[in-house]
Amino acid sequence: MKDIDYHTLAETYKTPLYVYDLQKISSAFLRLKEAFRARKSLICYALKANSNLSIIHHLGTLGSGADCVSIGEVRRALRAGILKYKIIFSGVGKQDNEIQEALQSDILFLNVESEGELGRIESIAKSLNKVARISIRVNPNIDAKTHPYISTGLSENKFGVDIQQAKAMYIFAKNSPHIEPVGIHFHIGSQLTDIEPIKEAAHKVAQLAHSLIALKIDLKFFDVGGGIGIRYEEENLINPYDYAQAILEALYGLDLTIICEPGRFLVGESGVLLTRVLYEKHNGEKRFVITDAAMNDLMRPTLYHATHKIEYVEKIQNAEHIGERSVESSLCDMCDVVGPICESGDYLAKNIALPKLTHGDLLKIENVGAYGYSMASNYNTRLRPAEVVIENGRARLIKNRECFESLISDEEKLLHDSQTMDLQSIDSADSQSVDS
Repeated sequence: MKDIDYHTLAETYKTPLYVYDLQKISSAFLRLKEAFRARKSLICYALKANSNLSIIHHLGTLGSGADCVSIGEVRRALRAGILKYKIIFSGVGKQDNEIQEALQSDILFLNVESEGELGRIESIAKSLNKVARISIRVNPNIDAKTHPYISTGLSENKFGVDIQQAKAMYIFAKNSPHIEPVGIHFHIGSQLTDIEPIKEAAHKVAQLAHSLIALKIDLKFFDVGGGIGIRYEEENLINPYDYAQAILEALYGLDLTIICEPGRFLVGESGVLLTRVLYEKHNGEKRFVITDAAMNDLMRPTLYHATHKIEYVEKIQNAEHIGERSVESSLCDMCDVVGPICESGDYLAKNIALPKLTHGDLLKIENVGAYGYSMASNYNTRLRPAEVVIENGRARLIKNRECFESLISDEEKLLHDSQTMDLQSIDSADSQSVDS
């Protein structure tokens, strides 16, 4: 994000602070939309990457749908203005109440991950006197060549079903009066930088689609998931046009609407995390830069060993100041950037070069628009940061910084609540029920 006064933002909204550039999000969405221009397609933003209502709403104004992995995300999509017929509900462990609410909300379809889930959907749809539109997630057993925590297309992963099991599930669905199979789905992983596994998976699943259509199963959607990577370091990136062509080639002879579920690709590069230096510390020859941001604000480095570029943000005051600071900035020593949390795993970067820093200096951590705030927590009773968007050269607050009182309000109320439950009576009642 060029020409943004990060110091004013940090002073106004305090740090840590997430800042997103809406223009970057628009640009990424339109690039992908243009790549699929030749075919019927629907881009469904994966809310798990960043579920702020303002981000979802902005993508909705561009024509995006929503890929949701909890009923909470379905509610967010609807509240943000996403049309119900553009919402998909995915996820490997949907609860009964989630399935019920999704069916009552009349969203586009549910992505099914197992035979057990399909049975629950049928039962719940029957109880509601509804027909559940579904797609089945096929696990093509293909190595996505990404981090093992975000690889989802191998048989050792918990996601989806193999091709033979999927075929049996489609036949079951076709014969059920309460299930309508409308799509077929696969997603082999996240942060993908090699197009070949995508090609292979698309061809495998397209072959299954051909066989299902031959069985008179009326598929309408071919859902290719998401996963296109972004550049954190020196990764080779997949060109959206090449990505689209690989999918279209696999779909030769199939008249299906393509659904794509990008998350990181749309929002990842849009975000920075601003943090201030608290202290510098030296343990022998080891240099630490301790910041007010921590692993609870940005989990990716400690969870995935991910690398995010961190830069010192020069404060522009006058020519004399700039000259002095520029000389210092050229004298960079290696350091670890760490947070205040009581864990050795609490770090934001290791062995990076930064100039000598003092209390209050501002750093920016790049490419945190995806899986930054959405994975943040209150560990160590730390308050999650505020979020701001930049739109048409102006800053707008889209989420307030948490406050301690709201964080503990429910606990405090229950602390003084005298209502209790007699577990002994419950155990006794259960025993009598079993005996009878």
